Amino acid sequence: MARTSHDLRALAGQLLTFGFDGTELTAAVAATLKELHPGGIILFARNIDNTRQTHALLKAAQKLAPVPLFRCVDMEGGTVDRLKNVLSPAPSAQEVFAAGGTAHFRQHGALIGAEVQALGFNVDFAPVLDLRQEVSSSVMGTRTVGDAKATVRYARGFLAGLKAARVSGCGKHFPGLGEGALDSHLGLPVVRKPWKALWNEDLVPYRELGRVLPMVMVAHCAFSEVTGEGVPASISRKWIDGVLRKKIGYNGLVVSDDLEMGGVLKVRTIEEAAVETIAAGADIYLVCHNAELVGRAWEAILKEAERSKAFREKVTVAAGRILTAKRRWSAMKEKMAAAPSETTVSRLRQKLWAFSEEVRLSAIGKE
Repeated sequence: MARTSHDLRALAGQLLTFGFDGTELTAAVAATLKELHPGGIILFARNIDNTRQTHALLKAAQKLAPVPLFRCVDMEGGTVDRLKNVLSPAPSAQEVFAAGGTAHFRQHGALIGAEVQALGFNVDFAPVLDLRQEVSSSVMGTRTVGDAKATVRYARGFLAGLKAARVSGCGKHFPGLGEGALDSHLGLPVVRKPWKALWNEDLVPYRELGRVLPMVMVAHCAFSEVTGEGVPASISRKWIDGVLRKKIGYNGLVVSDDLEMGGVLKVRTIEEAAVETIAAGADIYLVCHNAELVGRAWEAILKEAERSKAFREKVTVAAGRILTAKRRWSAMKEKMAAAPSETTVSRLRQKLWAFSEEVRLSAIGKE
């Protein structure tokens, strides 16, 4: 039976996770939630004033959605810490790895999970699985921990901590930005690394952790030695469907990085990027800021699904995978808890501060 236009709009909406300006749910954002039926929202520091306001914003957004939203945030600790000004700064992955072992890695994930869960989030776009390389050190900074073996050890513990806090994690940035010398927010990095080296190094975390990764985020980075062209992995059928899905056997959700980033908009329009990432095998695409681009991307997905039977099947499969995850994942099953009390906030601050001090002192002790 052919799907109705309303059914298709609802399915297409599940593929979109979007961001916006402001610390309150404006009429425009409310309209986007009601009209586009997005699968998720993502907040940044620009949306976060304090703990109660953040919880209220997420709760208001969820109230307008007919199914649970992916309520997302980037919380790695260190330089990527959206909550440091409303709670307490969390140490970076590099600092935690340098200071301790598996217990520290799990504690890092559990503490970050506890703070994001208390504020109403259920998805954390972390941990970073990119390898630590000199060529990308100025771009990645303290977000990476070491070689493939070290990265797997840290990420496994961090993900276990997130899961214990009832938060879904996301490994990023597939296939790996370790050899990328350019920030993909600004332009398209090109990695000229042979397939065998990528398989034996950068892809090891995805090969080892596939069963415990709820989501994988795909990078706006070209791998010319593999594809033979300057196409970002985020819109590459060879990388997403061919390598991640088929060769590695990953069965979780695949997310494009923000389609507003220069790494993809330098080579595609927002409409082309949105359609191509889903056609390549992604389930979710992010448009993290501009309301016009959010609408244009969503409209392009819907129009292509109405035009093409093959693409409509892609949308249906992706939406089905998303809705199944929302029914099964513990992070998605629960209703949002009440806003955190001052006591809860105070305890979180104390725990984060104590952990940061423990990490700092452990690192000093190892010098």
